[in-house]
Amino acid sequence: MHRGYRYLSLLFLTAAFIAPVATRASAAQEVVIRHDDGDHTRYYDRDHRDYHEWNDREDRSYRVYLGQRHVEYRKFYVIGHRRQRNYWNWRHSHPDRD
Repeated sequence: MHRGYRYLSLLFLTAAFIAPVATRASAAQEVVIRHDDGDHTRYYDRDHRDYHEWNDREDRSYRVYLGQRHVEYRKFYVIGHRRQRNYWNWRHSHPDRD
């Protein structure tokens, strides 16, 4: 009987440790959502709760961002969510000055 309680306790303890990690991993994958309707591509920035339309102006800003960090150009939708999130954080602190 005691052996059964040990296994049950171990099961609950393991679940308690794994659950927060699993929820953080799934939340991190939803940082930026890409909407592409053929003519326009928009990205949702969950941290700032807004959409960004990807156009020539945004592409120029993205290239400036990469240049400041001495990083080779890669298409925005190819880079990982963490790098996309870092770009949107930078972008909010560097608005267009037109």
